[in-house]
Amino acid sequence: MKTHPLFTASTFFAVCVYGASSLHAQQKAPRTVQVSATTAPPVIRTLLNESTLLELPAEEKVATIFGGNTDDWIFNAGHVASRFVSVKPKAAAAKSSTNVHIISDHGNDYTLELKEVSADQAGGFDATVFLVQTDQDAQKKMADAPVFLPAAEVKEKEDRLEREVAQAKAAAAADKKTAEIAQEKYQSTYPSNLHFDYSWDQPKAKALGVRQIWDDGKFTYIQGKFEEPPVVYELKDKKGSLINFQFENGLYTVPKLLQNGYVAIGKSKVEFHRQENN
Repeated sequence: MKTHPLFTASTFFAVCVYGASSLHAQQKAPRTVQVSATTAPPVIRTLLNESTLLELPAEEKVATIFGGNTDDWIFNAGHVASRFVSVKPKAAAAKSSTNVHIISDHGNDYTLELKEVSADQAGGFDATVFLVQTDQDAQKKMADAPVFLPAAEVKEKEDRLEREVAQAKAAAAADKKTAEIAQEKYQSTYPSNLHFDYSWDQPKAKALGVRQIWDDGKFTYIQGKFEEPPVVYELKDKKGSLINFQFENGLYTVPKLLQNGYVAIGKSKVEFHRQENN
């Protein structure tokens, strides 16, 4: 069977195109690129599916990046604040030309033109590019303190703050649980801690309204029905002294364990004494 000449030429052309597209541009040696606000953005040669590393001066870190064509390009400054940016084209030369603005933590702008060169491989592509500011104002900014916080540092601080808040909430929840357990334990054992070991003159007490006196080992309680609330005194060496107490709804709460004391209204009083159990 005789091959048609047109088929043969088409096949040859297709093989040549495929072969040309499979050629890989050579990686250029690292180079230094000067950036200035008063000159045209320098051209950075990139290659399809290859990463080009852009490096800011040692004094600066990347605060944020603005890419012109985010559909066909990947811009990556990493998850940790640094002075490195990786750019990679995802589309071939016919569509892949864009610009990128890198804003440093000192407020300097590094504007670059990115060009995908798979259709023009003779000049090779840039694998590593060192960026240098030539403007005096930009150089002065580098000597000052940073004015922006890199996005990665913001994220890191936010994450750390979230962790600290979560830890604080967990600690508070644990403290609350501990307090609840202690309260439950206290309530369950409280009745056994009550001691009704006081003696007093019953007729006199009744006349003043005193009905019961007890303690829980720490506080002393006096309960009654009083027309006029009496005053509580502590007896020491047969001498009475005023003490602090709370009175609410017919209940006196004395914030100490009284061994001896009395309640009095005017000249009427009733002494009470705690009997130690052996």
